[in-house]
Amino acid sequence: MKALIIDDERLARVELRRLLSPFKEINIIGEAINADDAISKINELNPDLIFLDIQMPGKNGFELLEELDSVPIVIFTTAYDEYALKAFEYNAMDYLLKPIEPKRLEETVKKIVEKNRKTITQDSENPILTETDQVFVKDGERCWFVKLESVRLFESEGNYVRLYFEENKPLILRTLNYLDERLDSRTFFRANRKHIINLKYIENIEPWMNGGLLVKLKGGVKIEVSRRQAIKFKDMLSL
Repeated sequence: MKALIIDDERLARVELRRLLSPFKEINIIGEAINADDAISKINELNPDLIFLDIQMPGKNGFELLEELDSVPIVIFTTAYDEYALKAFEYNAMDYLLKPIEPKRLEETVKKIVEKNRKTITQDSENPILTETDQVFVKDGERCWFVKLESVRLFESEGNYVRLYFEENKPLILRTLNYLDERLDSRTFFRANRKHIINLKYIENIEPWMNGGLLVKLKGGVKIEVSRRQAIKFKDMLSL
């Protein structure tokens, strides 16, 4: 798995590289010294996971994640324990306190490898879902058999995703990244870190802040398309 180390302290990056060297499953493809550097390298190198410091000059680790449309597996590495609860609100796989103990890191790598194995298995077993497919959805005591063409919006809520179809808004135990990989990109578009939209429900598009777009869906909901995704959107839908 491709990994990126993000830490403003050079010695911390060197030490983490040394600690990870016995684990051949982890291929360190680069380092970043701050959030802006990390965003650029994540877009360029497309890592599977990031080892992320929280306290850095400029934007912190949480602010970095807020700017990503699609977030890799996140392992926080920090000298501060007070951010642990907040870290897991960002779907972090683990939270390692500096100085990192080799045994503790070994446990983390095992989690990463197991998650990757499960993902590969799921990908091989689960084909791409198109708008004509129907899926079973259960939320509490209510159940639906939903044709995907009727779902206008998928909205991330932590480890859950809320589906919007007709007047219903059930919550399912899936991540938006998982759905992004399974849904047909010809119909469903990742607008930003929190939303996937059904292109057939777009009613209006207008320019938005920082080079982004503002999309109005049928029914009145407005979704911001991030600057980076706006470029993909225009390329995909232009003649």
